[in-house]
Amino acid sequence: MTETTRNGEYDDWLDSIEDGNGYYVECDEGHGWLPPRRICPDCGSRELHDEPLPDSGTVATHTTITVATPQFENDAPYVTAIADFGPVSITGLVRGADDVAIDDVVGIEVGERETTGERAVVFRPQ
Repeated sequence: MTETTRNGEYDDWLDSIEDGNGYYVECDEGHGWLPPRRICPDCGSRELHDEPLPDSGTVATHTTITVATPQFENDAPYVTAIADFGPVSITGLVRGADDVAIDDVVGIEVGERETTGERAVVFRPQ
């Protein structure tokens, strides 16, 4: 992996996924968000707590990138998807699947981008 500067709480969150302890933050009203959050954008609550990220999610939407920007040219073609994990939606790269469809069940892990070597959220079919 290419050595890069850590991006604070985002990299802490990626670390938690790599360690098998992924989480999201939730208010008492049940609104879920990815960290970092100090206030719930839905209801304004400041009472947020960590909740375990479900082991699997479902693909809500996806797209295949065949012509990428120079920053990601060695990654192309690749599939980017938004998957619902309980009350949170997460964007990531789909790997290990020839075809991707809405409602496919996926797990979450951390991988690397081919072009930059930077860590990225990766979904794999389950």
